[in-house]
Amino acid sequence: MRNAMDTITLRDLQYLDSLHPELEGVFARMDAEAAAENIPIVSSSIGHALRVLVRATAARRIVEVGTATGYSALWMASALPTDGRIITIDPDRSRTDRARAHWRAAGVADRIEVISGTALEELPKLSGPFDLAFIDALKSEYAGYLAAVVPLLRAGGTVLVDNLLWDGRASGAVRADDADTRAIREFNRLFVRHPQLDTTILSVGDGLGVGVKR
Repeated sequence: MRNAMDTITLRDLQYLDSLHPELEGVFARMDAEAAAENIPIVSSSIGHALRVLVRATAARRIVEVGTATGYSALWMASALPTDGRIITIDPDRSRTDRARAHWRAAGVADRIEVISGTALEELPKLSGPFDLAFIDALKSEYAGYLAAVVPLLRAGGTVLVDNLLWDGRASGAVRADDADTRAIREFNRLFVRHPQLDTTILSVGDGLGVGVKR
């Protein structure tokens, strides 16, 4: 199996990151806040990928599983047309309240709706079709999220999934056998063989799954 990734070093990744402008404004504040408080948000490399993929797919209606403080939603909202909308689901109201404040400061709050609840309960209540879905929440529930999201996507719609390398634990590069690691490994096998999706997992950030509904 040929894979140029075996020659890529940390310096190469740092070089790629350095090509982007430094984060500014609300993006920079949210990134610093998450680092200081150990809040799990996407990396800036995943943020850039989300923004590009929203544009590339011409998405107008997005569903997100896992809001946290609203960082990934902000990346996606920044790429939406003015009439585009994101529905994001998260049970932690303290964090989603902070997310709303960030979105207001960034001028995109009118594009994002928060549903306060657990995704496995709320996803079946939604009406599709959606153009794009982003999954980044409880790893043990990833398979359930995917099962609920795929029927909501239009034909040709895209599902994106974060953390599929799981900081090296999925591959075994970092030794681990906890429940979340096992769940990610099982999800990865399910994802790449999903009968309704054309899929791949990109080595961006902590591993980004990309699937397109057939």
